Amino acid sequence: MSIEKNTRQLEDGIVRDFSTRMSYGSYLQLPVLLSAQQPVSEPEHHDELLFIIQHQTTELWLKLVLHELRSAAAWLRSDDLGAALKAIARVKHIQKTLTEQWSVLATLTPTEYSQFRGFLGNSSGFQSAQYRAVEFALGNKNAKMLPVFEAEPESRAMLEELLHAPSIYDEFLAYLHRQGFDVPASVLDRDVTQAHEFAPELVPLFKHIYENARDNWGAYEACEELVDLEDNFQLWRFRHLRTVQRTIGMKAGTGGSSGVAFLQKALELTFFPELFAVRTEIGR
Repeated sequence: MSIEKNTRQLEDGIVRDFSTRMSYGSYLQLPVLLSAQQPVSEPEHHDELLFIIQHQTTELWLKLVLHELRSAAAWLRSDDLGAALKAIARVKHIQKTLTEQWSVLATLTPTEYSQFRGFLGNSSGFQSAQYRAVEFALGNKNAKMLPVFEAEPESRAMLEELLHAPSIYDEFLAYLHRQGFDVPASVLDRDVTQAHEFAPELVPLFKHIYENARDNWGAYEACEELVDLEDNFQLWRFRHLRTVQRTIGMKAGTGGSSGVAFLQKALELTFFPELFAVRTEIGR
């Protein structure tokens, strides 16, 4: 089909009447989605829309991350490692998108943000239930976070459920045990409501897997996928910290935290410490 006057003609088969058909907009609930950006600054600040969309899109991606992590955990419980790794691979791609997204918010200068920051009250990303849920699903459990969500019963219930559920790492270790690997009972029987802490007795197991990768390829691949997950998460945390520092310096956070200093401490949190510790032992 040739182009005339720089205008593409519509093909005869293209549907035009949606009075009785589902359209793109109705399927995606676009009237609801696109009306959810409600700036609170008065007069409305030009850059507040950027701030809102940045955080709303983050929440949408976090929703998908949780969906995939829950599925990965279920597949591990049913010994379907391949399906679990497929879900984890998707999470890794989402993480990269989330990290790159910080560069958009970084275009918000300190002057611009200061002109509407006061209208945000005490709202803060610290109060993101889905972000906290992802941390719980990966193993950074912290029951002290729950009171933050007392005013949101559904969010609190979600976090309570994840607090008492095995993390993706717990499920992976249980999977290894069922496959005949020597996973210490102290790890298998741990209190899953607590954050996973470094268990030195796990390091020999991972050393065996890594040094015999050809014979344990599935487990070996899974270990590396989990390492990627943690690396990506830490990059996200670091990019978050640097964007906050770039935008507000060392000011306190709107939610009451110390701001950058508080975010810095998050970089010390780990999900799968033995998978990093084993690297020192390999080849010894």
